[in-house]
Amino acid sequence: MAIEIALSGKVALVTGAGRGIGKAIALALAKAGADVCVTARTESQINQTAEEIRQMGRRALAVSADATNAAAVASVVEKTVAELGGLQILVNNAGMEMPKTLMETSEEEYNTVMDTNVKSMFLFTKAACTHLIAQKYGKIVNVASVGAYIAAPGQAVYHASKAAVAHLTKATAMEMVRYNINVNAVAPGWIRTELIKHLLENEAMLNKYLKGIPMRRLGEPEDVAPLVAFLCSDMASYITGTVMFVEGGITIP
Repeated sequence: MAIEIALSGKVALVTGAGRGIGKAIALALAKAGADVCVTARTESQINQTAEEIRQMGRRALAVSADATNAAAVASVVEKTVAELGGLQILVNNAGMEMPKTLMETSEEEYNTVMDTNVKSMFLFTKAACTHLIAQKYGKIVNVASVGAYIAAPGQAVYHASKAAVAHLTKATAMEMVRYNINVNAVAPGWIRTELIKHLLENEAMLNKYLKGIPMRRLGEPEDVAPLVAFLCSDMASYITGTVMFVEGGITIP
């Protein structure tokens, strides 16, 4: 018997949904039947994602916003509820990487990474939970990284931010469980997106990293999206506070 992820009647909000993993997640949720609000800074990208969702026969809303600004975040959530009729699912995907050593990283750059990768999730989760708590139902999925668990040179601040995401997920899950809100995270490895452009442009470095992946290939955004859709469904109703790896086996050794 085929198992089908069913999200019909649900409204989802996906951050960082203009490209890469965020876009793939938004499309996967729509394919499963959800109506989706997509948000990111670049308006042209989220408009394209929204149009692809509409072509699937689902409703879509594209809202350009700064995910690190509390007022902007609150506005996105309120627009989602007002125009799409509710909110049951939040996917915190907005994030960035800054491949620099600790000594090369300025205080301003540190703040930028932490605000984008951690503060944005704090703000969106808090704003969304106003509605999720009231209805005593919700699904939240945060996009972390294997970098939360595996350290590498030149990634001190990025990895610290993703470790914060992993533990924010666990602590929030403990607080929200009483309201029937599941909070989980996925931890992608090396996924072929703009985030690792510096790696894709360096063949020698890419081959070096591929040797450390048991599957000997990079992941694709579509490798991550189905797991997120599953965690957003009622099939995952007894799963909360987990961080699930999508990394081709990097964490096995």
